[in-house]
Amino acid sequence: MSNNESTKTINQSDNILEVSHLKKYFPIKGGFFGGATGSVKAVDDVSFNIKRGTTMGLVGESGCGKSTTGRTILRLIEKTDGEILFNGEDISKYDKKQLRDLRTKMQIIFQDPYSSLSPRLPIGEIIGEAVREHGLVPKEQFDDYVTKVMKDCGLQEYHKDRYPHEFSGGQRQRICIARALALNPEFIVCDEPVSALDVSIQAQIINLLRDLQKERGLTYLFISHDLSVVEHISDTVGVMYLGGMVESGNPPAGCKFHTRCSECMEICKHEEPQVKDVGNGHKVKCHLYDEK
Repeated sequence: MSNNESTKTINQSDNILEVSHLKKYFPIKGGFFGGATGSVKAVDDVSFNIKRGTTMGLVGESGCGKSTTGRTILRLIEKTDGEILFNGEDISKYDKKQLRDLRTKMQIIFQDPYSSLSPRLPIGEIIGEAVREHGLVPKEQFDDYVTKVMKDCGLQEYHKDRYPHEFSGGQRQRICIARALALNPEFIVCDEPVSALDVSIQAQIINLLRDLQKERGLTYLFISHDLSVVEHISDTVGVMYLGGMVESGNPPAGCKFHTRCSECMEICKHEEPQVKDVGNGHKVKCHLYDEK
């Protein structure tokens, strides 16, 4: 098989990302000489695959290691052990040049849109800075390219000369999404991208991410502590606890609780129930109350 055929086979694999036995331990320093006395197992033997063009939700309580998992995959922090295959290649073996090129294919949207944007740069420069650095488009096309990316994310061209403090939280997160999208990535880690936003704005950002995924064939690792948010965007879900993956699978069709409900009916397996008001301020989402 030629090199071109081999590369084509790898790139057409169903899985864009394959994580095997990933570990990230942080040393605990103490004692008279300040040496390592132990370690915090932030990520401990985590394995999962993500199919191309899909979204995997990664949920768990604060401190369970989900954000560390995402950042280790992107090599923002280095792993302790395990294997990370992106498009079939072990990216932990990449040198600086290869890692620089990888940044255009793998991006991250951070949790806090307030602290992740430089207050000293206008929006157009924030979004286009990496595009210029990587030379993704010719100089004469740069302004039009940045404008298009901004519009795709619900921003206007006149926003280019404004600064982050002039925008609302939802608009700032759109700027963060545009910054990640500008490099035309294949895979994006969404690290709690809506947790700092109002509920009404959360829905808008989730819908934007879904639309962008359909238009561009993006793959997401969507990290959140809120399962109700994850279920609206994820094709598969992994649950983390104390650094380990304790459960994974597809969200069920129909009522989300039907796999554990003793009163489950056939309709529960296929159709999601609507919220019903049963009086005295009590509302329920259950097919048992459809005719009541």
